[in-house]
Amino acid sequence: MIQRIVIQLILVIVLSDLYIDIHYFRRHYHITWWQRLLWWLPCIGMVVYTCALASIRNFAPADLTWLNIYLVLVGLFVGPKAIFTVSSSVGWVVRKFITRTHRNWGHYVGLALGLVAVCLYVYGLTIGVGQIRVKRIDLSFADLPPSFDGFRLVHVSDVHLGTFDGWRKRILKAEMDSLYVQHPDIICFTGDLQNMRPEEVLKLKSVIDTTMRGAFSVLGNHDYAEYVKDDAAAKVAMERRLASYERDSLHWTLLDNEHVALYRQPSGGMTTAPRQDTRTPADSIILCGVANDGRPPFPQKADMRKAMSGISENDFVIMLQHDPTAWRRNILPKTHVQLTLSGHTHGGQMQVFGWRPTQLTQREDFGLFEHAGRYLYVTAGLGGLVPFRLNMPNEIAVITLHRRQ
Repeated sequence: MIQRIVIQLILVIVLSDLYIDIHYFRRHYHITWWQRLLWWLPCIGMVVYTCALASIRNFAPADLTWLNIYLVLVGLFVGPKAIFTVSSSVGWVVRKFITRTHRNWGHYVGLALGLVAVCLYVYGLTIGVGQIRVKRIDLSFADLPPSFDGFRLVHVSDVHLGTFDGWRKRILKAEMDSLYVQHPDIICFTGDLQNMRPEEVLKLKSVIDTTMRGAFSVLGNHDYAEYVKDDAAAKVAMERRLASYERDSLHWTLLDNEHVALYRQPSGGMTTAPRQDTRTPADSIILCGVANDGRPPFPQKADMRKAMSGISENDFVIMLQHDPTAWRRNILPKTHVQLTLSGHTHGGQMQVFGWRPTQLTQREDFGLFEHAGRYLYVTAGLGGLVPFRLNMPNEIAVITLHRRQ
């Protein structure tokens, strides 16, 4: 994780302290060499800490405490200083070439923005990360089988179980309680159950087992052991262990480039059948699960042809796909799927005045999208590798299907 941006992080850490040293300690405050050394010691420590995390072979350390401590230090000290540096620099340009005054208002703006940033960061790490939103969505389709009018599914994604250590375990418990009271017809989970290792599932199985028993699932990019540096055989073994845990320990139906037919009973129960059954499009819908279909550097393991094999053009199809970028790349042009459910983005884990950082990299990053009567819903998920949420709560999506006359 740190390896990918280590140069940028070091530049931010060093340049911010260098700016403050040059523009204040050297020009305005005549401090001794040892006082200046005291100023630079935290910076040196952060550079060493950054290099140490970047040297780890895996995407993140096995004990996430080290990563979480680093993120706290970055948010409380490095970030505010960087904000002050940028604001002060802009203020200097404005004072020098526009207002031509002696006062640099960028100093005061930078101090205020830095303080606000610290408060928001602390909020996101504590209160924000525990917030849960139940979002209700109603969708109408002309080709929905009559027996599925009013069909309710719960869509959840991106639990990232390894993050719920210590006191955060109560957040996971609250999420499961919120999910339990929805009483849906089915639960659909669209990937990233783990952070890096399948043992995370066993550690927290007791929290999610009863609530999500019988869920339908697919794998996400974190579920393929892509973030553990090991030989190919070990990584395949980890992937198989996770699949086994989902199927045998959690009693989920893991759809790996395959699909099942769902039948809704008059009593309200639900039965499933493999694709070789004698169903008809009039009395069933298809739930199709495709392996992760991501753009680099995310894994591309989807086999759309295999997943859709045996599905007729008259079938009503719900597709589970972890990565929402697959919707326009492969699902819309290559299938007739009416509803696609995805996760992966976490809604950027923050939203400021309607803007999310994930909007910089992809078009369908969060929420409901429609194209020619076909829908994609991207949920904000229930967790994340980094335990932070700001105006983007953990989400449980309750989607009700209606038959349009």
